[in-house]
Amino acid sequence: MARAKNTRRPKRRSGNPAKAAAPQRTARRATARDWIGGARLRTLTLGVVPVVLGTAVAYVDSKAAGDFGSFLGADAHLAIALLALAVALFLQIGVNYSNDYSDGVRGTDEFRVGPARLTGAGLAKPRTVLTVALTFFGLAAVAGIVIVVLTQLWWLLLVGAAAIVAAWFYTGGKKPYGYNALGEVFVFVFFGLVAVLGTQYVLIGQATLSGWAAAVAAGLFACAVLMVNNIRDIGEDTAAGKRTLAVVVGDTVARVLFALFLLLPYVVLIWFVLLYFRSGFTYFSLLLALPALLIGVTSRKPRELITALQLSSFSALAYGVVLGITLAVQP
Repeated sequence: MARAKNTRRPKRRSGNPAKAAAPQRTARRATARDWIGGARLRTLTLGVVPVVLGTAVAYVDSKAAGDFGSFLGADAHLAIALLALAVALFLQIGVNYSNDYSDGVRGTDEFRVGPARLTGAGLAKPRTVLTVALTFFGLAAVAGIVIVVLTQLWWLLLVGAAAIVAAWFYTGGKKPYGYNALGEVFVFVFFGLVAVLGTQYVLIGQATLSGWAAAVAAGLFACAVLMVNNIRDIGEDTAAGKRTLAVVVGDTVARVLFALFLLLPYVVLIWFVLLYFRSGFTYFSLLLALPALLIGVTSRKPRELITALQLSSFSALAYGVVLGITLAVQP
């Protein structure tokens, strides 16, 4: 008996090396670990740091003026600070899931080398990932509305709406600005200026020079974390047509910018050291920042750049926490 001829054609491999190396779609469903991974916990420091710094400068500046608690009453400060933290964290998680959804349906993650994404790898239905993203945006909105009700600062509704819209169009919509070298502008404005100054303002009803200094430092750290992440993905983003700032300026300039973003907060710190001597202890966070700098500037392997990202994130957290504590304990 003649053997049946195998008419199945072998699956062609992509001619694009980045696409060929990218994670393949899988039939398995997302586990709890996958969903936690989708939240990208290593980036959540970008939400914690500005709230810590905003609260610290609000306390020390109003204390120096002898009127801490005059805007809301001292008993309300903890609740407002926690609500501000909830806004920042929910917004950050919402952005991460939104990026997962938008990059997945756009096909960008087909070129991605690294941990599988929920949408791009087929671990979860796009609509489910979108629903989760919108849920966290909704939670951020609820926490923000509570702050507005407590403070009666109704114009903050516009600020909150702008933050959610900006978060969505980072990678969503027809012309996402994250695909056009504006991602660093977004994180500097919203995870630096808006988050720090907004926290300070809802606590004491004003934004001070120290608040602006802290906001610039937090925004620069956020830019550093985003930049080193995008340096790792330059090849894949170029193949996918995603024009991040790292893609536009090239590898060498991107690494220089990463170094500047990571070190400039320590220049800003001079302002606080001149006013509050104990804040100099914040320079100990360089023990994390300098290894991140060295790895981020010299390394070529994606795994090493992920380490640089993690160290950058933790150095930002150490900077914010230590500076916040030293400001809080000023005599």
